Amino acid sequence: MSGITVKFWLLVGVFLATLRFQVFAAAVSSNVCTLRPLGAGEDDTDQVSVRKRIDPNRLCASMLTPPCPRRPGISRDRQLWAVRHHHLRGRRIQHHQEDDVELGFFSSRDARVPEREWEFQPDIQYWLNANNTYRVVYIQDQASWFVVTGTDFEIDAFNSGGINGNGQPWWDYYTTVPRLDGDGRPLALTLYNVTAGRVTNFRIESPPFWCNAVAESKNVVYDGMVCNATNTNPEFYGQNIVPNTDGIDTYRSDSVTLINWDVTTGDDCLAIKGNTTNLYVANITCRGGNGVAFGSLGQYVDLPDIVENVFMEDMNMVRLASYIQPNMGSGVYFKSWSATVNGTPPTGGGGGLGYVKNVVVQNVKVDNVTTPISLYQTDGAEAGDAPSKYQFEDLTFSGFTGTAQENTIVSIACSSAAPCPNITFSDIDVAPPSGEAPMYICQNVINESGLPAPCNATGMP
Repeated sequence: MSGITVKFWLLVGVFLATLRFQVFAAAVSSNVCTLRPLGAGEDDTDQVSVRKRIDPNRLCASMLTPPCPRRPGISRDRQLWAVRHHHLRGRRIQHHQEDDVELGFFSSRDARVPEREWEFQPDIQYWLNANNTYRVVYIQDQASWFVVTGTDFEIDAFNSGGINGNGQPWWDYYTTVPRLDGDGRPLALTLYNVTAGRVTNFRIESPPFWCNAVAESKNVVYDGMVCNATNTNPEFYGQNIVPNTDGIDTYRSDSVTLINWDVTTGDDCLAIKGNTTNLYVANITCRGGNGVAFGSLGQYVDLPDIVENVFMEDMNMVRLASYIQPNMGSGVYFKSWSATVNGTPPTGGGGGLGYVKNVVVQNVKVDNVTTPISLYQTDGAEAGDAPSKYQFEDLTFSGFTGTAQENTIVSIACSSAAPCPNITFSDIDVAPPSGEAPMYICQNVINESGLPAPCNATGMP
């Protein structure tokens, strides 16, 4: 393996607490380089040798060469890993135990924070400066803290490693400051331009914005992901002060697998955005928020959004105590913009074309959600807008059980300019509030079948 190389570009994140970084060579197990923390207020950035080439047979010579340099200062930089893992032939990046490559970051600032996390300090104005984050997710001009890009790799955090976003100060701050799409709030973990990448057993605590995004990628597997956006400030109990903390947004990506997720959020548990194809989702628990979203879609008038071949199964929507998170919107819902262009993205838009086709959602438990199954095509719309021309077709829903907060169990409101063909239901057994009859609303739907009662514009028999 003497010719094996890995490239890491580290635009190193914020490690103001204790930091240890270890790299283990595959071929020379004794060749271990250990970086010791410089202490509070010191800058550990230079210790990981930004944009250096790593040769596993000459790690200390090419990368670290102990004793490591010590320079004062505070590092707040974004972080990018570029992994050319086809040179590694099946190696793994581990965030817990020794193996070919181990990255161990420790936080001692707060006893409640588990070890081995990347901790990003809540210097809000610093991070809102576009120069201090990485912009690789085109949709709505999102900012990223930690970006991984490359081929044929696995990152394993062993259920104890991950990212701490210190979101509470951000959430408190935005109770008095308006939130806007693209305003610079950073998403925690981004996979960008990845082929055959795998993330396993990863945790993201207190993200100020989205937990994850995958963009411009293919053949990606996330197996085991915990995202937790829970307000702990009693001043705001009973309010949703954690919007936009999506578990993941998928964009311009093919053959993505999401399995074994647990997401506590005030927004979309999963958000399937434009040009997501061949997506498999299984064993997902969504705690609070809006449920699983397809959209929003059609925001960019010059960029078609295509979502096709999606299979979801075994999902559980759990309503939390209202003082923690008042919302639990849907099991699954779909949304597109109208046909009228109102402003420009990231805050405005509309008029985009495309379609969602061949979607199967099955075996979903809902716990007192507002509307278990929903579709609407007026996202971002204003009075008098032209009806959307975005197309939804070939949608299948089966095996929905549980309870709804309201009596509308299904609400499919398709556009008059793009009626929805082939909407199929089976085994929809969700109970409305006691004493109320379930309602099923269908507008501009062609070839609907399988509901236990008529589905029409009024929801009445």
